[in-house]
Amino acid sequence: MKQRIYVDTQDDSFVQCVSPKNLNQVELDWVKKSFEQEAATLYNLGKLHPQIPNLSEYFQEGKEFYIVQDFIDGVDLSKIIIPGKKIPEVTVTQLLTEILEVLKFVHQQNIIHRDIKPQNIMRRNIDGKIVLIDFGAVKQIMFKNSGQTSLTVGIGTPGFMQVEQIMGKPKLASDIYAVGMLGIQALTGIPPQLLDDDDGEVVWQDKVSISSLLAEVLTKMVNSRASQRYQDAREALEAMQILSNPRNQTVNQPVNQPITPTIISTSLPLQIFQFQTVTVDKRGDVIKREQKEAKHLIENLRNGVTLEMVEIPGGTFTMGSPEAEAEKVCWESPQHQVTVPSFFMGKYQVTQAQYQAVMRNNPSNVKGEKRPVEQVSWSDAVKFCQKISRKIRKTYRLPSEAEWEYACRAGTTTPFYFGETITTDLANYRGTDWDINGTVYPGNYGQGPKGKYREETTPVGNFPPNAFGLYDMHGNVREWCQDSWHENYNDAPSDGSAWIDNNNDSKLVRSGSWFNFPENCRSAVRYFNSRGSRYDNYGFRLVFSA
Repeated sequence: MKQRIYVDTQDDSFVQCVSPKNLNQVELDWVKKSFEQEAATLYNLGKLHPQIPNLSEYFQEGKEFYIVQDFIDGVDLSKIIIPGKKIPEVTVTQLLTEILEVLKFVHQQNIIHRDIKPQNIMRRNIDGKIVLIDFGAVKQIMFKNSGQTSLTVGIGTPGFMQVEQIMGKPKLASDIYAVGMLGIQALTGIPPQLLDDDDGEVVWQDKVSISSLLAEVLTKMVNSRASQRYQDAREALEAMQILSNPRNQTVNQPVNQPITPTIISTSLPLQIFQFQTVTVDKRGDVIKREQKEAKHLIENLRNGVTLEMVEIPGGTFTMGSPEAEAEKVCWESPQHQVTVPSFFMGKYQVTQAQYQAVMRNNPSNVKGEKRPVEQVSWSDAVKFCQKISRKIRKTYRLPSEAEWEYACRAGTTTPFYFGETITTDLANYRGTDWDINGTVYPGNYGQGPKGKYREETTPVGNFPPNAFGLYDMHGNVREWCQDSWHENYNDAPSDGSAWIDNNNDSKLVRSGSWFNFPENCRSAVRYFNSRGSRYDNYGFRLVFSA
């Protein structure tokens, strides 16, 4: 229906021709009216903004409609955003910021572009700036008491438009969805049409490793509900600009001393829960019991299945193991200071009932609704985070490695959050000796006792929690984190963020499990595996940022 023609005239013009086919008179009149409205809109935009082409004239010849605009000497983004090619996060962040800066002006005029996609965005050769082209689907919004007006036909490009636009009722937030999908395509190298799963949801975070901040912004941009997205380009641009200049929301504190959270929303329906912690000596004998309380948020999933998220106060701690710690290994060094902002973390490892409620399947080897889900890869865990985020309308994710260790230690500096050693009364791990080809691996740590080897997972919450009110941080299943694997902490982030390397397929796991020896259950223990690996002692725990 629409053609683009470059006319080699003295002033270098670009002509768009709309040629309606097989339309009756009513439909043709509608096209004419829409064309005139589009032309007037383009004329005004081009005169007011240097990154939108000028419109010099528009006219009709028979049943064909023509728009003449300035020719843009440059390359459209479809030549840059190529299937199979992943563009670095920093480049994509800058690109989306540039696009939103222009789109912000468009939205300020109460205009929806309605066809944002790589082919309709150009990088101008003369100055390298982004130019928005092909407003062939623009619509002037007239804000009235009855709300926004709408068209009776959906205009746009499949993969870049959501249901409200398909139904002919686009909003400013519809453009935000398209910008988000463009960013996701650039990051993953996968066209939008191939990112929908069986439920029609956009599943993409398992295809690429990026910072949690950018993932949160993009997840909000492509929410299936328009009301849950950024409502216009101004809101989205502000979020993107924060990525470039993140605000430090914590203050300097003594090492390993949690601080009172100052940024957690008071609008969340938090409840206080009480629990008892224990402290043991080097032999594993309990020397202290303390009653504590914390706040948590209870989310309803479906069919009576709930999710409990505990408020974790921000603070500064020493990450890594000290030189004198028994069974220390080199990749737990060097120790370094990390300041972690407040966040929420799952009270328990994700259970099979929770996984079933969200994913509609249960891959676990040893079944049990209250047992942690296992046989899940890093990619599986990220998909779960995406789906539950859309269900509950919060941005759930895997913890960064720093968040995980900070939450596990809960202000302690000992190998375990309950003291200098571990017992099978305190966690689910391999508490018996194991002879492997003549080498005996002991089932005890330091002067602590040996114990049971249960040989499988146990229901979550069966053992004493730490001072934050988190359970099973030292056993049951290992837990996936966001981070890529690094062989030591040299150059590690100090702000609690995930350490991402897009060229590294290996992902971090923390904690020990029912299968592991006690030394592999220490707070500082870190290990790795490929993002697609599945084992019956691998699970995960959720977090969301405060």
